[in-house]
Amino acid sequence: MKGVVAGLVMVLSALAGLRPGKTTRAVPAVYVLGDSSLDVGNNNYLPGNSVPRANKPFHGVDFPGPGGPRPTGRFSNGYNVADFIAKNLGFERSPPAYLSLKSHRRLIRTALLRGVSYASGGAGILDSTGAGNNIPLSKQVEYFHSTRAAMEAKLGSGVVTDLLAESFFLIGIGSNDLIQFVTAKNKSATQSDVAALYGSLISNYSATITDLYMMGARKVGIINAGLSGCIPMARADDATGACNDGTNELAAGFNGALESFLADLAPRLPGLAYSLADGFAHRQVLIADPQAAGFVSATSACCGSGRLGGEGDCLPTSNICRHRDGYVYWDWVHATQRAAKMAAEAFFHGPAQFTMPLTFKQLAEKKGADLMEQ
Repeated sequence: MKGVVAGLVMVLSALAGLRPGKTTRAVPAVYVLGDSSLDVGNNNYLPGNSVPRANKPFHGVDFPGPGGPRPTGRFSNGYNVADFIAKNLGFERSPPAYLSLKSHRRLIRTALLRGVSYASGGAGILDSTGAGNNIPLSKQVEYFHSTRAAMEAKLGSGVVTDLLAESFFLIGIGSNDLIQFVTAKNKSATQSDVAALYGSLISNYSATITDLYMMGARKVGIINAGLSGCIPMARADDATGACNDGTNELAAGFNGALESFLADLAPRLPGLAYSLADGFAHRQVLIADPQAAGFVSATSACCGSGRLGGEGDCLPTSNICRHRDGYVYWDWVHATQRAAKMAAEAFFHGPAQFTMPLTFKQLAEKKGADLMEQ
């Protein structure tokens, strides 16, 4: 499989007049759509004071990439899940943020040889989630459509079709929709309200995956909604520091609907291969016995303020822990670099309890040409 990818990268480089990079990759490119768990800097380029950004210390205090420790737009002390998925696929880190690729030529070059990240902190499956302060999923799909059109204008549809069929599409989104719903309803939600929410989320998810499929995506790795009721922000609202069971139950219900939806959708899109990663369950395992995984804290934020570090965002004035690798949570919402790495490893290699019906590695090894023939 790597020989096929290496050959495709060489052909793309030659046609585009570019110098190829490393070709020991499982896929030729990675395209990322999602929220702050995957964002690598798109929000830095959005206007407005209410946009969530990770462009100030102490974000990036352990960033291992070029330029050394610095804020990069990642909601992390270093790399995030997208970076580690990309590394497992043979890349140095996540592809760059779409909005950072200002020149048309740079966008095409990057999209062909690395991929692009459209993920945005605060984004939701619904356009109404955090409206005006992020790039919603529907807009991320539009940006990919524009990227694909630019690639086709450069190399033609045949080459781009082959590229996209071999590439890895990573999607991780949904937690913000659920958190906004809980906040808005304030425990007053009825079963019909929840059913309507799930219906809207799954309908939009269906449109997203179908649109990506129609544009050439064949290998799609999806991370389900996280354990949002156990983030430090949620725990800080409880007198005993306990998880918000209602939020977790809402997420678990959505994840069940997502699993059923994908199992039903795949046969209707010939050649679509997918892997559903259970980030919810992986985080449950970590916080149930953090010491077993080498963590000293699975409740408090390493960088934050107030109770459990969950009453304020990570800012230059925040308290910050010394041993970041000992914490599951970096700030009041997001994972540390080490926790993100552990999740990515589980999604990529297994065990089977965290991915279905394939691991991300098995998904990447699928041959795009074979999928296109189905």
